[in-house]
Amino acid sequence: MISERMRQARLMRGLSLEETVDRLGAGGAPLTKAGLSKYERGGSTPSASLLLRLAKVLGVRAEYFLEEPTATIEWIAFRSRASMSERARGRVKALAENAVEARVWLQETLYPNAKASLPAPIEARSTQDAERAAAGLRRKWGLRGCPVESLTKTIEDQGGIVCMFAAKDTDFDGLCGRANARYPVVVVNSDMPDDRRRFSMAHELGHLMMDCRAIPPKEEEKLANRFAGAFLVPPEVAKQELGARRRRLDIEELKLLKTKHGLSMLGWVHRAYDLDIIDKGHFHTLYKLFVSSGWRKTEPIAYVGQEGPMRLKQMTLRAVAEGVITPDRAAALCPDCLPPDENASLAPGAVHMTAVEVMRLPPLERDRVLAEAALQAEQEYRSNRDLTAFGAFSKEDPVDEPA
Repeated sequence: MISERMRQARLMRGLSLEETVDRLGAGGAPLTKAGLSKYERGGSTPSASLLLRLAKVLGVRAEYFLEEPTATIEWIAFRSRASMSERARGRVKALAENAVEARVWLQETLYPNAKASLPAPIEARSTQDAERAAAGLRRKWGLRGCPVESLTKTIEDQGGIVCMFAAKDTDFDGLCGRANARYPVVVVNSDMPDDRRRFSMAHELGHLMMDCRAIPPKEEEKLANRFAGAFLVPPEVAKQELGARRRRLDIEELKLLKTKHGLSMLGWVHRAYDLDIIDKGHFHTLYKLFVSSGWRKTEPIAYVGQEGPMRLKQMTLRAVAEGVITPDRAAALCPDCLPPDENASLAPGAVHMTAVEVMRLPPLERDRVLAEAALQAEQEYRSNRDLTAFGAFSKEDPVDEPA
């Protein structure tokens, strides 16, 4: 447990083994790269004092190393540019795993009988299969032909988990998987515009809804894109908005459709071509226009949606209100959940509870609080012993000595 947590915290910080030991050494805790590697492999157990120093270096709370994992995650697809480094990929996965664990723990604590609503994946080899998978998920979720106002809210309401991280400099697009074989997990880059973020989330749903093991990875990506377009704008909706057959599409018309359905203007061009509403010649004409105008990256009109995850914050606030977790724990699970003044009053590693309050906590939370208190006690004991060794206390000062 401790070894896995040490490695996860280091990856979340984006540090190598060497960089981590350098920072430990600068903080007065010399350790070799081989020694840290041994701890991370579980070949040896670090002392509490080292964990406390490591927590400071890695920017986590000390008790993080003692927490039992609450989720097992099977990652299915990771989408990024080829230039993204392995370290950056590892950091995104570690951050996602940490966020998913918080969601799963809160969800199973507050809603123990809730189930995720995601159909089993279908075997997919063609674009027709992708369309069929998208239609099946819309039916399952009761969306009919209505525009999806917030895809994030829709996924969360169906028991899924959505994580967003600012990753402007990492070339990261999306990641998906399943937690505890029950909860669909979708991770996207929050630095993308809302329309691209929606398409990316729908794309990751496509990976979850389609079994593409029989086709090459590049073909799977194409089918996931087709799924995303079909999920956001079903065939009947596209033909209702555009007509069954068109000679040309108007740019102003595409702007209006983007603001209504949250699919990019270029996404609408692709959708019209996929459904044979426009021919190949007009598709290429429009595509060249988007390239020459620089609209592939920044379209002439923005879509402003409601694509921010809310479920974690809502569950964290409820858990604090009902006394299921401490405010300190809430700050660790969801740093932006509590009001700023309340967050500021929480000193790192502090436990603000009476013994009676601790005993009223659920068993897992009670164990976590007690473990945190034990780490703090050892640190205070070691600090006092070090001060005594340097004459900081007189002989009359009471100092605990080991038995």
